[in-house]
Amino acid sequence: MNEFQKYKEASIYSMSGAELLKMLYDEAVSRLTKAEIALEDQAYDLFDDCLFRVSRIVRYLDDILDMQQPVSRDLRRIYNYLILDLSKVKAGREHQKEEIPRIRNILSELGGAFDEASRKVSNMQSIGRQMQERSIRG
Repeated sequence: MNEFQKYKEASIYSMSGAELLKMLYDEAVSRLTKAEIALEDQAYDLFDDCLFRVSRIVRYLDDILDMQQPVSRDLRRIYNYLILDLSKVKAGREHQKEEIPRIRNILSELGGAFDEASRKVSNMQSIGRQMQERSIRG
């Protein structure tokens, strides 16, 4: 393993759950953009690889859902829908290429929603710590 790979692995292990989720969504969106370009260039091996990786990311996101949370059922439906759509795009290539921007938009919006929720939770935790410090001091 070269030094860059070691650094990359270490940085991933040091990420919070929210940061890892953001990275996964960003990677899926990036891969869909690459798939769209590969399709235009008729680079079908790259196209298939990108869609395979996006499918793996979406399946992983589905696998890590905490089904005790009410929103998880809705997310599971969305993820299953995306996996089905990705398989249709892969099978249909040019006939289904208009679906790629739509799938990318859904994943981008989900990533943005998780990012926003994470920031709000982080801000609330910060406010909670500040209130605790004030009550201890005062």
